Amino acid sequence: MQRALELAELGRGSVSPNPMVGCVIVHGDKIIGEGYHQKYGEAHAEVHAINSVQDHSLLAESTAYVTLEPCAHHGKTPPCADLLIEKKLRQVVIASRDSFKQVDGKGIEKLHEAGIAIEVGLMEKEALELNKRFFTSIRKERPYVILKWAQTSDGFVARENYDSKWISNSYSRQLVHKWRTEEDAILVGKNTAIHDNPTLTARDWEGRNPIRILLDSNLVTKKDANLFNDDAPTLVFNSSKEGKEKNIEWIKVDLNNPWSVLGKLHERKIQSVIIEGGSQVLNSFIHENCWDEARVFTSQKTFGKGIAAPEIEGEITQNEAIFDDQLTIYKNRG
Repeated sequence: MQRALELAELGRGSVSPNPMVGCVIVHGDKIIGEGYHQKYGEAHAEVHAINSVQDHSLLAESTAYVTLEPCAHHGKTPPCADLLIEKKLRQVVIASRDSFKQVDGKGIEKLHEAGIAIEVGLMEKEALELNKRFFTSIRKERPYVILKWAQTSDGFVARENYDSKWISNSYSRQLVHKWRTEEDAILVGKNTAIHDNPTLTARDWEGRNPIRILLDSNLVTKKDANLFNDDAPTLVFNSSKEGKEKNIEWIKVDLNNPWSVLGKLHERKIQSVIIEGGSQVLNSFIHENCWDEARVFTSQKTFGKGIAAPEIEGEITQNEAIFDDQLTIYKNRG
């Protein structure tokens, strides 16, 4: 199962809104097949694992280890439970049940009724952590929310004139670009768009660009801002305009309520979002307690005065040095 989890991780950034899934097929004490869900809309982990087995006559005496309950419904691909039944697997060991309503025990029931031995819950904690974005979307009907900011050692995220370049070092910034390839969307407010003019792409790391989200109630961001270039789609949440033009979509929403913003993202099957600022936007999500994780870089630089960094309380799950920066990751205890 550990190997199946490692395989599942390889799908990060490529399978959303589907979950990451890995599958390993074992005959005796030997792995004879393995696979993972590689891309949304394409074959699932079980299909790749079975296709990798050279001698299919061994499958009837084999055990499949899969990180998530095999699907039992026709979506973009046929049900994986049916494939396992067709190949007459002896046993299927499942790390976690799939709470998606079209599965949610139906895959397990199908396999059991076909006479396949079932075990559920092996390394379940690790499997739930792997797909926390997927499960948050289903159970809470909102994206998994990651807050991210860089602050000086004396507690500021920008100077008084909103200048925040560059607080963190180049290695920290490259890590942030890697994170962008792993999440569905990235969000900033109008002050960040106007004063920093960010592109919000993953140009320093190989992978897909996230969907860009701008909170701009009165649409004051200039039309030639980098956020509006062709590098990625941009959703502009505002108080008056609806419409779409090329890769830009304007969405009317109550910007005083972060939950409304998250609801609109959930409607678009966006399972995760990085909130990159500025301070006012970050504080609004913290104040409403609608966040799951916070990633905070603290540099050795000082400003003396400026715009104060957000204050956050949570369980510290990681604390490490990124050269001369300190990265602290918090988990919401709620």
